Amino acid sequence: MSGDPVRDVVLLHGLWMPGAVMAPLAWRLGNRGYRTHVFAYKGRQASIEVHAEDLARFASKSANGASVHFVGHSMGGLVVLAALEAAHALKAARVVLLGTPASGCMAARRLASVAPGRWLLGASQPLWLDGRLPHWRAQAPVGVIAGGTPSFGFGRLLGPLPGVNDGVVRLDETEVIGMADRVVVPVGHTELIFAARVEALAAQFLAHGSFKR
Repeated sequence: MSGDPVRDVVLLHGLWMPGAVMAPLAWRLGNRGYRTHVFAYKGRQASIEVHAEDLARFASKSANGASVHFVGHSMGGLVVLAALEAAHALKAARVVLLGTPASGCMAARRLASVAPGRWLLGASQPLWLDGRLPHWRAQAPVGVIAGGTPSFGFGRLLGPLPGVNDGVVRLDETEVIGMADRVVVPVGHTELIFAARVEALAAQFLAHGSFKR
């Protein structure tokens, strides 16, 4: 961990994923000496405010009130940002977002245009309209890992996505004004959870607050 004094990392999955999907990433970070904690939540069944409150309690309990790192994939990153925005007493060290549509999501807006899509999005639907947190003013550094140009992705089922994208989220949708660093890797949206290269980049940011060695 190269001298990083914070050992606890809370990981969050995306909208339709179970908590278990974060196990491989948690295991890899654990091999680097981190204590990992997976926060499982039912993304489409409650508002982001409810998830954020639950996350704040979970993180505080997991780290016994000490500082903690966060790694959030897709909607999980939005939950992290919302929790840190609302819970000022929550002690966050560094935050890594994996394919998080912080500035809205074209693919989800398309999905919300049809009744089955609105059902699939559930209570999360408002998150995907104009973005959750375009400006980041908290002290915890935020690092963004975005996917780029895969051959296929769920978000393309309702039409092509312009520009660099991971098949679900476009690169420009991952921008957080005030982020410390951002890097693009040639993998798809779901693959961001599993790719060894992504884990190495996440670990680099957790240890140093930058993706640059």
